[in-house]
Amino acid sequence: MINNKPMLNAYPDSLGGSLSDIIDFLKNENLQDAFSSFYILPSVFNTDLDRGFSVIDYNLNEMMATEDDLEQIKNLGIDLKLDFILNHTSVLSPQFQDLVKNGENSKYSDFFINWNKFWEGHGQMTSEGYIEPEPHLIKDMFFRKAGLPILMVAMPNGKKVPYWNTFYQEVSYSKISTQQLVKNLDIQYGVAKYLSSFVNDQLEKGVTPEEINFGRFEKYKSDTINLLECNYMGQMDVNIKSPLVWEFYDDTLQKLSSYGSKIVRLDAFAYAPKEVGAKNFLNDEGTWDLLQKVQTLADKYNLLLLPEIHSTYEEKIHELLSEKGYMTYDFFLPGLIIDTIENNDGTNLLRWANEIVEKDLKVVNMLGCHDGIPLLDLKGMLDEQKIQQLIDIVVNRGGYVKNLHGQEGMYYQVNATYYSALGEDDKKMLLARALQLFMPAKPQIWYLDLFCGKNDYDAVKLAGEGGHKEINRTNLSVDYIKQSLENPVVKEQLELIKFRNTNEEFFAGATFSSKSDGENVELSWSNNEKIITLKANLTTYQYKII
Repeated sequence: MINNKPMLNAYPDSLGGSLSDIIDFLKNENLQDAFSSFYILPSVFNTDLDRGFSVIDYNLNEMMATEDDLEQIKNLGIDLKLDFILNHTSVLSPQFQDLVKNGENSKYSDFFINWNKFWEGHGQMTSEGYIEPEPHLIKDMFFRKAGLPILMVAMPNGKKVPYWNTFYQEVSYSKISTQQLVKNLDIQYGVAKYLSSFVNDQLEKGVTPEEINFGRFEKYKSDTINLLECNYMGQMDVNIKSPLVWEFYDDTLQKLSSYGSKIVRLDAFAYAPKEVGAKNFLNDEGTWDLLQKVQTLADKYNLLLLPEIHSTYEEKIHELLSEKGYMTYDFFLPGLIIDTIENNDGTNLLRWANEIVEKDLKVVNMLGCHDGIPLLDLKGMLDEQKIQQLIDIVVNRGGYVKNLHGQEGMYYQVNATYYSALGEDDKKMLLARALQLFMPAKPQIWYLDLFCGKNDYDAVKLAGEGGHKEINRTNLSVDYIKQSLENPVVKEQLELIKFRNTNEEFFAGATFSSKSDGENVELSWSNNEKIITLKANLTTYQYKII
């Protein structure tokens, strides 16, 4: 059974620059008895993109972590929550690199999803070399980007084969030299010099090799293109019907357990099951079959699974996960607490708290996190007008709206620090933390919330297009942390967290109750004839614990 004590949440370089700096932070006297768990985001592994969510392999990132670091965390009495990305691996993974090198002769030829084999007999072959599926078979599919989710991969024989690629992709080509052309082609030096310059210029402009017009030197086009080295970046979907994928799953879970993980967060799991004519996201039968098989593996290593999925309250996916025995995220709480504080009314919050208890939902909650503040999830719990009010509040305070996969008007989350979302008001931040810690859940604490982090617009600008999430991912220096630990708001948050971590009223077997008259709320816990109560006024933002 999972303990419901507080959990720190950070990247391995969030607090000082490396995991060893975070360990020093956790050893600080101000942090004694604060945390029992630590969710380290996946850049702790060997990764390349998406701040860790594109995993090359699950070995430790030598720039940020060592096995000794993990041992020290264990010695502090802190267990870990680590990520396992079920749907995809990086193109730089050894499996995909073997496929690119050896083509159909690769041991991993079926480790990834050959798009044309998947859709064979269910569409028409295009001139570009991929099958366009019959429209009725993909009408219910949920694609994360424009067009079909494929990456054309060059095989050793020069043939390009489409592979399923749900998320990010980038293709680039190494520059070609005059000497390469002279060495490999029956070509004059002057022509080679011209073509190398011309081809490199076209590639820099984003023109694909096939699109380059060689003009009067067309006869050299095919051989020149064959000399270009194709470089891929991105995340390739794995084929869960391949036995090698299940060996990989087993090996990964064993490794995560050896690192000290007690909880494994399953990222992008709902995209992994794929069948012709079925949804490719939360495929009902396939999703639950996948989770059950992964759970069987996880049981070998005493791991608890935490499937990560955003869905609306009205869809009741959180209840379905709970009914099937899984922990789930309380993605409703961040927006509910803002609603509670800004409208000076605890009715919606307490209704949800009591529902968690009545339905025996095992949840991990949070205020901020590495993603934005979820709002789509609240549909069905709050009406559309209230949700729009929340969006407007946070955006007016500097947040960015993240539309659902680029579709205008389909809100998903707002990117902002939680402190800025609350108007950078110390009283509101402390009240929000107190309410979170008294909710029935395992509380997860985003490091930047703890330090009252403000929206980082410079980081967003530096990240460029799609860099909205960087607003809430600022790395803090050791000196900044040292100074901030003297901040009264940081100190009081830590006292609240320690209180939550050490009082038996919150431990297993405890009973939760609540009451409210609108602007006043009381959240109570009792255990072994002891009772503890948070009394909060939602108009003055004052609270006390008795």
